Amino acid sequence: MSIIRKAGAVIWYTIRMTHWLLVSSPDNFETSRARGFDVAGMKTRWRKAAGEVQSGDTVFFYLTGLKAIGGEAMVTGSAYEDCEKIWESTKKDEVYPHRFPIKILKARDNGKYLEVQSFLDHYEYAKRWPEKNWTLAFQGNVHRLSESDYQLIHDLL
Repeated sequence: MSIIRKAGAVIWYTIRMTHWLLVSSPDNFETSRARGFDVAGMKTRWRKAAGEVQSGDTVFFYLTGLKAIGGEAMVTGSAYEDCEKIWESTKKDEVYPHRFPIKILKARDNGKYLEVQSFLDHYEYAKRWPEKNWTLAFQGNVHRLSESDYQLIHDLL
């Protein structure tokens, strides 16, 4: 919560955080761990979304193949563009150039990630698809989470 003072009056307001879910490989998550979880990145096609990321937003890391959440971080600064290769991609020349600094809040140990199926019945976003196709909720690199889905994963992590 921030305070603005104007002409002797105090006006209170809040800035709503956005909760993000980034989809990536377990290897890329471990690469981030080895770096000290200092930065997160979005693929080239997600420039607009990266521009909406703000300090104070939260990020979960969904690990493809394992169908699990690896950790949660808080964004600590503005998005920027950088083409230094950090993470691997199946797409040639993809370097996840849209980046933002983060501070890790919770990170599960390698191999002890939070399996999505353990909370799938309560995960609202996945209910958009038939139950047998729940993995479609994790297609693509970037997703915005509702407050209730954020709280669900945060509490379980």
